[in-house]
Amino acid sequence: MAKSELSNLNYAEAGVNINNGNELVDRIKHLVPKTSRPGVLGNVGGFGGLFDISSLGYKQPVLVSGTDGVGTKLKLAIETNKHDEVGIDLVAMCVNDLVVLGAEPLIFLDYYATGKLDVDQGEALISGIVKGCEMAGCALLGGETAEMPGMYKGNDYDLAGFCVGVVEKDNIIDGQSIVPGNVAIGLASSGLHSNGFSLVRKVLEISQTKLTESLSGKLFQDILLTPTVIYVKPVLETIKTKAVYGIAHITGGGLIENIPRILPENLAVSIDSNSWQCPEIFNWLQSTGNITQDEMYRVFNCGVGMVLMVNAAESDTVINILKSNDIDAWQMGEVIERNDNDTDQVIFV
Repeated sequence: MAKSELSNLNYAEAGVNINNGNELVDRIKHLVPKTSRPGVLGNVGGFGGLFDISSLGYKQPVLVSGTDGVGTKLKLAIETNKHDEVGIDLVAMCVNDLVVLGAEPLIFLDYYATGKLDVDQGEALISGIVKGCEMAGCALLGGETAEMPGMYKGNDYDLAGFCVGVVEKDNIIDGQSIVPGNVAIGLASSGLHSNGFSLVRKVLEISQTKLTESLSGKLFQDILLTPTVIYVKPVLETIKTKAVYGIAHITGGGLIENIPRILPENLAVSIDSNSWQCPEIFNWLQSTGNITQDEMYRVFNCGVGMVLMVNAAESDTVINILKSNDIDAWQMGEVIERNDNDTDQVIFV
């Protein structure tokens, strides 16, 4: 192609509409201030976000960071054109990982990438992110919206998030204080949260189940797109008791792989599998997909979104705090010595 034929090309001819991006910024300007908190400096829209950590009064502040996405749950959001709550999932997946270390989430940044920017879709997504940040008590300090027509096709998009929190150095929760006799407290999930959706979509495909069909009077699309619980504020309240020695966020890998991440090598957890009732969607997935119980515990949260290891004498206090914050919680197991020939650190009884 001759140079003269290229001289008049512009962004619009490449499939990118700058005006759409400007419209999205205008629409969300009133949303972001809802997440402001002490420490935030300036406004969203600059090249970087500013946060004054010295204003928080920590003596030996340790920053804790985490990043995550929503995974293929987004495929269901795209299919149903329901985008207003996956932003909550995005925030939840990041902030729940921070609070397990005892950290208070401070700031959140999002990355939204799509082939062609749909302003209504973008506004719905960011509205969900704002709501999630409000629930977690952290500030939406900035983000990036990328329009990449050569990378994403049709209505496809992706979301990623990054969060920074802080914890006093002496108050870091890393599981090293867990001892035999501590009890495991389960915190109820709202359903699938944001993990295992590749398997979920396979079960739907093989069984030819439509998202508009119902399970016990509720549409599959509503069940599957129920947002992840944000446990931050209730868990931070339990931490004040000084009775919480370890916390596991039950995400990809389920109970089998996430609980051992906080256990000392010489310990295991005996879990009473009858101590809670698994939500119906998990039973449906298991029976319809012919999935083994071991695989269920390895892929899904099975109704348990987080597990706290606590001093047995304070377990009732911790459970009451959680329930007073609208989190269903129960004692689901006990920390035990691990036998030399045991390969598993999570034992279901």
